[in-house]
Amino acid sequence: MTNSTLSSPPTRILVFDSGVGGLSVAREIQQRLPQNPLVYASDNAFFPYGTKGEAELIERVDQVISELLERYPSDILVVACNTASTLTLPHLRSKLSLPIVGVVPAIKPAALMSTTGVIGLLATPATVARPYTHELIREYATNSTVISLGSSELVQIAEQKLRGEEIDLDAIGRIAQQLMQADQAEKMDVLVLACTHFPLLKDELAEHLPEQIKLIDSGAAIARRVEFLLADCAEPAEGYTPEHIAVFTKATTAAEQLAPALTGFGIYQQAYLNI
Repeated sequence: MTNSTLSSPPTRILVFDSGVGGLSVAREIQQRLPQNPLVYASDNAFFPYGTKGEAELIERVDQVISELLERYPSDILVVACNTASTLTLPHLRSKLSLPIVGVVPAIKPAALMSTTGVIGLLATPATVARPYTHELIREYATNSTVISLGSSELVQIAEQKLRGEEIDLDAIGRIAQQLMQADQAEKMDVLVLACTHFPLLKDELAEHLPEQIKLIDSGAAIARRVEFLLADCAEPAEGYTPEHIAVFTKATTAAEQLAPALTGFGIYQQAYLNI
C-alpha cells in the first residue's frame, strides 16, 4: 500500500460492530496506533446481529457502512463482529476500495498453544453454528478436541457492564459451569473468546474457570494486521492529538449511558446516524 491510495494524514480507522464488543478490538488498535484517530461505530438500532437472517444482515451492514464512510471518510475498515465478518466481508470487499479487516475466531492459535489438545470455543450461538466456524476447526484443529458453547446472555451482560449497570455474576458462573460439564473439559487449557463482547468479561470469566485455562481472543492479531496495512502511511505531525468518536445508529438512553465507559477508550464525542 502506498500513500497515494489513502487520504492525507491523519489516517482514520473505522471500527464497526453491532454493539460495544468491538471496543475490545478498538483498545488493542489504540495501543498499537495511539496517534491514529478512530471512529467506533455501533449499529445499536439493529442489535443483536446473531438473531437476524443472513440476507437481511448483509443488506443492513452494507447500508450502515456506506453511510458511515460517507460521513466519516476512513482509510481502513475493521469489522469487529464475528457474525458480520463471516457473512458480509466478501460483499463489502467487492464494492469498497479501502482495506477491510474482519474478525476470525482464534482457533488456529488456540490449537497451536494447547498442550493437552483440548480447547474451548465460547461464542454466540450463531457463530458456533456457522459453517465457517466448522471449517476453521476442520482446517486448524483437526488433532484437537474442541468444546463449543454458544451464549447470547454474555453479550447482554457485557453491554450492561459497559453501561455501568450491575451485572449477574451468577449467570457468568452458570455459563462457565456449563462449559466445564462437557466431556474432556477437565483437560481444557485454552478457551477461545470468539465474540468481541466476551473479552470485556475476561476477568469475570476467569474467576469461574480453572486456573490452567488461558483465555485468548483475536483483538491483538487484528491490531497487528491494521498496523501492517497502515505501515506505509505518513506519520501524524509532531504534537498531533487524535480525536476519537463513537457513532450509534440510534439515539437511546443505553447509548448515552456508555459515555463514562467510552472515556476510558479516549472517546469523548458521541454522534447518531438514526438509521
